[in-house]
Amino acid sequence: MTTAEFIREYCERDIRQLALQANRFPDVDMPYALDQIQGWQIARRKLPKWAACDGVIFPPHLSMEQCSSEPTAQYKLNLAMEWTSRVESSELRVENSTEGVNNSSEQPATLNSQLSTHNSHASSMTDLTGGFGVDFSFTSCAFAAATYVERNEQLCHIVEHNLPLLGLNNATVVCADAVEYLSTVEPQTMLFLDPARRDEHGAKTVMLADCTPDVVQLLPQLLEKSRFTMLKLSPMLDWHKAVDDLQGTVREVHIVSVEGECKELLLVLSTVVESELKVYCADLSTASGSSSLFVYTPGSSAPVANSTFNIQHSTFLHEPNASIMKAGCFDELAAAYGVSPVSRNSHLFLSDEPVEGFPGRSFVVERVTTMNKGELRKALVGIEKANIATRNFPLTVAELRKRLKIKDGGDVYIFATTTAEGEHLLLISRKYR
Repeated sequence: MTTAEFIREYCERDIRQLALQANRFPDVDMPYALDQIQGWQIARRKLPKWAACDGVIFPPHLSMEQCSSEPTAQYKLNLAMEWTSRVESSELRVENSTEGVNNSSEQPATLNSQLSTHNSHASSMTDLTGGFGVDFSFTSCAFAAATYVERNEQLCHIVEHNLPLLGLNNATVVCADAVEYLSTVEPQTMLFLDPARRDEHGAKTVMLADCTPDVVQLLPQLLEKSRFTMLKLSPMLDWHKAVDDLQGTVREVHIVSVEGECKELLLVLSTVVESELKVYCADLSTASGSSSLFVYTPGSSAPVANSTFNIQHSTFLHEPNASIMKAGCFDELAAAYGVSPVSRNSHLFLSDEPVEGFPGRSFVVERVTTMNKGELRKALVGIEKANIATRNFPLTVAELRKRLKIKDGGDVYIFATTTAEGEHLLLISRKYR
């Protein structure tokens, strides 16, 4: 049995059990085979389109766990397609408005030369930090020509092998340093970068300027060499600071979550399209096949007052999703959906009626109690287990669970929070729908 045959036949087996049977298969490169089987098993969950392609080579386990998932890669493809259309429309409007104008005098000399340069390389992209190539394999579908750049020679060989199997025949693989290649590349429709978020000592960085390559330092070149640039960043980064660092060139911020967990921060930079900054809070769901999207302009809503009505049995409680929490757009959210915050720092919202399409989870409040022992005993009658969350509350979840003597799980949700008046409350709820 060859190594390839072994991988195909045993791809669904437990790799630990297979490792114990290595002596049975002397002709099989067992370390490589086990790596590929483990990679395929992760891809089946994370990248089903890749897993469905016979012969695809997968990288080591850590790289598979860290690479983009199919939903986030698809999101970037959709974003690339939308922005390609936008920049083409924007440039067409500029060209039409300048027809018949004598450029020898008042017309800026750089405008038409820049448009001409961009248009001569329409529908092209370069991924300067190719990595395993998941994002590239999706975003490249939006362009007539695409270039993958990666300084790791082994990764380049893997990607060069995989791309034809994935049906990508418009791609070129280049083994080079991102900064060096950027200085020589012809202008592109889109440049894509996913800067490394660890320093030379392996520590995680939280500032954009500390990532590699340094996007802030490369900003003039990125703007010169692209109609728009897409940056993929860690959700741990301070996006407000990143927008400031990029000197007014960020047109869109996309905060992308999958199944309620914040996964990526995307910034779109452009000087071709002039528009005010918009923030997109996306929560993608592979389980339900649906997604939610909340879009806002920072600073567009006045601060919303704290809730003034009593929390009672019929009140609906709303918890924003992870992307909203990362964005911090609580005033805009309250204004858009007509909900009232429990307090400024609770990040929980109330309404008298159900709120359709709320970007997060909604609950019906069944009981409300203070931390008074007598009230607690009465309110917790019949509740042996519950899901507990704390928002602006002096106790941790573990401390509160110990005090309440309630097990984890079930269909009851207890939100511990503090009102605007400083009162500590437990909102005992169940999911709405």
